[in-house]
Amino acid sequence: MYAITGITGKVGGALARALLADRRPVRAVIRDIEKGRFWASQGCEIARAEMQDPASLTAAFTGTDGVFILFPSEFDPAPGFPEARAVIAAVKAALESARPNKVVCLSTIGAQSTKSNLLTQRTLMEQALGELPMPITFLRPGWFMENAEWDVASARDKGMIASFLQPLDKPVPMVATADIGQVASELLQQNWTGKRVVELEGPKRVSPQEIGTIFAKILGHAVRVEVVPRKTWQALFESQGMLHPLPRIQMLDGFNEGWIDFEGGQASTIKGKVELQIVLQELVDRAG
Repeated sequence: MYAITGITGKVGGALARALLADRRPVRAVIRDIEKGRFWASQGCEIARAEMQDPASLTAAFTGTDGVFILFPSEFDPAPGFPEARAVIAAVKAALESARPNKVVCLSTIGAQSTKSNLLTQRTLMEQALGELPMPITFLRPGWFMENAEWDVASARDKGMIASFLQPLDKPVPMVATADIGQVASELLQQNWTGKRVVELEGPKRVSPQEIGTIFAKILGHAVRVEVVPRKTWQALFESQGMLHPLPRIQMLDGFNEGWIDFEGGQASTIKGKVELQIVLQELVDRAG
């Protein structure tokens, strides 16, 4: 039995589908029973749990061969990342009590960085869960290709996308959530000892300018890419309702300046199979 947190999201869903395709039993760990009805119809066992509640998580993780941990994303964290720390403490306590045979955690590119930024939440996770006695793998994917979902309407309706990733011709390590789910499935079905890190990116690195080019090909009209000036970020994010924009700004700086990257370098990463054009086509089709 494999317990999956975050199954209602893109990565967790892709992982569940991969495991079910391999005829592996899956326990869907969810907060909302209604959202679990689909996975129950697919043959999954359902366990209700809150990510800050050690008792419900312990019950969900008990009796499993493997557990997949996907921490909820906090895009506007308070100083010191208290939201992430609360979830980390609960998950660690639950894993210590439940003692699954192995654990795979979704982490991130750049989790090894000592510079504070939005991804530091995953750094804290790795530090805490890395102390657990059972075998554990931290899967560090690159920038999600599906982040381009935010650009679909602008590319379609205005022929323009705005980029925080800069310069526009700099290739960025990106990966499709389908590849993340597939690799996570393979990792969960492996046996290993101790702690390990697996870094994952797509078939090739892609620049913001290339994203515009691919959108243009799909949409059948020109799509220009415009830089969002660095000096405008804080005011822009605050106007969008963010209370603490600095971690997000620091993360973007990390990608643009190069200190958020894979610890082992590009040569050591696993390469996914899904091309960016496939993902962008799906996003455009879904948007209608």
